[in-house]
Amino acid sequence: MKKKISILLFLSLVTFTSPSQVKIGDTAPGFKLKNIDNSYVALDHYHSEKGVILIFTCNHCPYSKLYEDRIVALDTKYKRKGFPVVALNPNNPKTSKEDAFDKMIIRAEDKGFTFPYLVDNVGIYKAYGATKTPHVYLLENEESHFTVSYIGAIDDSPKDAGKVKQAYLAEAIDAILAGNKPRLKETKAIGCSIKPY
Repeated sequence: MKKKISILLFLSLVTFTSPSQVKIGDTAPGFKLKNIDNSYVALDHYHSEKGVILIFTCNHCPYSKLYEDRIVALDTKYKRKGFPVVALNPNNPKTSKEDAFDKMIIRAEDKGFTFPYLVDNVGIYKAYGATKTPHVYLLENEESHFTVSYIGAIDDSPKDAGKVKQAYLAEAIDAILAGNKPRLKETKAIGCSIKPY
């Protein structure tokens, strides 16, 4: 009986431990996922860029919706400087019907997404340690691989773009473009919990 209890306790600990999480300076995990145009997008496709703004987001989360225009603006500003946005939706459409593939296509068209919007149905978010939508990972191209340079929130005002006092992500990108390391490397992501497959 004690042995069975010990096994059950061990299994519960394994089940409920948080996903492995990349740290600042770690090599970014690769991926190849389906985009809303039915093509497949891989991190390796960006080897000619200075970096990638990787954002775990979704359709249904109010926080993700509040950030959509800001994400489009980030892509517009930084893509031409070598830091394009790549968005990944890690939510299971069986849990959140609004996050179904066909709804992702509609949302991207309605909001004028200028970046890939990928279906993370294989758990790439676990490899990064993302827990919220939106959750940002700024990746810097080190020629042979991408390194994680910033993790967390886009800025300090999730509910009101007009009240942003500190644009964490933009400041981190600007620092890298100036040849420096981001002053603030990690912040707390604010958003909805990921609804896994």
